[in-house]
Amino acid sequence: MTKKQLSTDNQSNQMWGGRFDTQPSDIMQQINASIGVDYRLWRQDIDGSLAHCEMLVKQKIISGDDGQKIIEGLKQVAQEIESAQFEFKVELEDIHMNIESRLKDLIGDVAGKLHTARSRNDQVATDFRLWVREACDELAVKVENFQNTLQSLSKEHKKTIMPGFTHLQVAQPVTLAMHLNAYVQMMTRDKSRIEDCRTRLNESPLGACALSGTGFDTDRVYTAQKLGFDKPMESTMDAVSARDFATEFLFVCAQCGLHLSRLAEEIILWATPQFGFVNLSDEWSTGSSIMPQKKNPDAAELVRAKTGRLNANLIQLMTVMKALPLAYNKDMQEDKAGVFESFDTLSLCLDAMTGMLSTAQFNIDVMKKSTESGYATATEIADWLVRNLNMPFREAHHVTGLIVKLAEGKEYQLDQLTLSDLQSIEPKITDDIFNSLSLDKAIESRLK
Repeated sequence: MTKKQLSTDNQSNQMWGGRFDTQPSDIMQQINASIGVDYRLWRQDIDGSLAHCEMLVKQKIISGDDGQKIIEGLKQVAQEIESAQFEFKVELEDIHMNIESRLKDLIGDVAGKLHTARSRNDQVATDFRLWVREACDELAVKVENFQNTLQSLSKEHKKTIMPGFTHLQVAQPVTLAMHLNAYVQMMTRDKSRIEDCRTRLNESPLGACALSGTGFDTDRVYTAQKLGFDKPMESTMDAVSARDFATEFLFVCAQCGLHLSRLAEEIILWATPQFGFVNLSDEWSTGSSIMPQKKNPDAAELVRAKTGRLNANLIQLMTVMKALPLAYNKDMQEDKAGVFESFDTLSLCLDAMTGMLSTAQFNIDVMKKSTESGYATATEIADWLVRNLNMPFREAHHVTGLIVKLAEGKEYQLDQLTLSDLQSIEPKITDDIFNSLSLDKAIESRLK
């Protein structure tokens, strides 16, 4: 929404102003208005209003002629918003009243019949659930695209040996495919959480009205079905006051962002000359204003940083909701900005990680050499001692530690030690042990 589309004036609010003698102060209008945020709900608001109008006609609460006028008017409002011809007004507070006001301009007083048997409380709850549902669908696709990129790289690097780390120290030999597959599994859980979130939120608040339903003979099942909900929410008070679907969505975003941040941190490390595991495309890097040689992994760094926004938005909404009595409270107007931002942020991060990794070039020789230089096969020696000498693992662990210490003292890698070197630690060792020092054998033994 542009500044041109957002206007202010001093006319009183005709949607609820009958009870009041004076208009709100300028400051009250500023703090009360949410149109600068919730304009993003316009399509959901119109879809909800269309379903509500059709139900009112079906139940003979309003006439078919009035219903047709409302439907045609709503469709024109939608066209105006889509074509950026709609003027959003701050004094009308929110997207719901902006649309209703414009509808009245178009079709006259009959527009006021649309709000029969409905409150802004159930209206906004319905709109918000519809929006988050669509956001879940979009994020699920983006997560799956990222998974596909990781799986494609895993297939390409099934035999690419690299060091596996614990405590950021070389631990055991792994493959790049094994490493990336860990993130595939994380994304699988993230996608599952997104789908679970969608399933839980897919109940309709529409018809709950302000908090206790309505005396009109409405059909909540009809509107729920029209809007693609599984069913109406059972408790009308819960329907207008629940925002756990939003906090759950924010958690899903934060958790997925956390996973992306972990991988981004590894990419940042791997792209350094000290690691040299990966070369990032120029498309996903930036330079320095003073140091000509620099090629910075800024896409990864920004993904890592934006996790802070995702975490903060979750905490913000949980803090808003933590002490609210039933049912609706104006505090809940602060429920959308963080949700919108988290969706935008996570979408951008997923796209960035997908693009960055799909164009990355991994340095296979460097990764293997790093594995060879880190005593990564030490555990294989311990396992050989257990299997071939029937040695208790704790004793084998101790013996292997002495062998590593000997190699360090000689500034050798493990496969550079001679049989006599090894037998100086444990006389029963045979030359068969050298098969365990092969990186390929070590990887093969773990892929069975």
